[in-house]
Amino acid sequence: MGRNLQNDERLRPVDLARGHGLSTQAVRNYEEAGILPAAGRTPHGYRTYTSRHAGALRAFLALVPGHGHQTATSIMRAVNEGAAEEAFRLIDESHAQLLDDRRTLQAVESALRDLEPTTAPETTTAPESGGTFIGPLAGKLGIRPATLRKWERAGLVRPRRDPLTGYRVYDEADVRDARLAHQLRRGGYLLEQIAPLIAQVRAAGGLEPLEAALCDWHGRLSARGRAMLTGAAELEAYLR
Repeated sequence: MGRNLQNDERLRPVDLARGHGLSTQAVRNYEEAGILPAAGRTPHGYRTYTSRHAGALRAFLALVPGHGHQTATSIMRAVNEGAAEEAFRLIDESHAQLLDDRRTLQAVESALRDLEPTTAPETTTAPESGGTFIGPLAGKLGIRPATLRKWERAGLVRPRRDPLTGYRVYDEADVRDARLAHQLRRGGYLLEQIAPLIAQVRAAGGLEPLEAALCDWHGRLSARGRAMLTGAAELEAYLR
């Protein structure tokens, strides 16, 4: 990192910026946002920074990958205002969110494992064109037909209409989607949280191709956890 040659203890905005591949305007913006402590000023009004500011910038940039820009900003602002307990609370909340995301992934994987291959519907309850009606499907899932109609409005299932009766007909893919939605609803997930997964299942043409997506999900959560460790180390160094 470049240093002001006239005073080794002082850093110009450009010195601080270059060391992290930032613009001088970004450094000034971080100071105005409270991410950095207030800068000193020369007799001519120019900003001057110190190793403390450099430490704050390192801590913030290390916190962002694990906690996100907004939370990292709030953490640094709390620290610089002397509210360390608030900063720790924000960090705890972020860790709790990561744990909740891990539990969500586990619930999705469990729901997918519980989806046994669907069996052919009984001829006594199936329309002539194949599939099953809403009543038998709702009964098999242990829910009300009104629930299936609500899921349809949310885009979780897309039954066709029987040309002879006009009744809803659920084919094998619809039954699969309904069973997956049922598993996730039992896990406490909202319809708007379930809809993207159902769409992914449809786009993939079934459950098997989702393994790569689930593996990627695991990788992203692990990367976030490691980033939180890195951020914690830099923040601890700044606090010292």
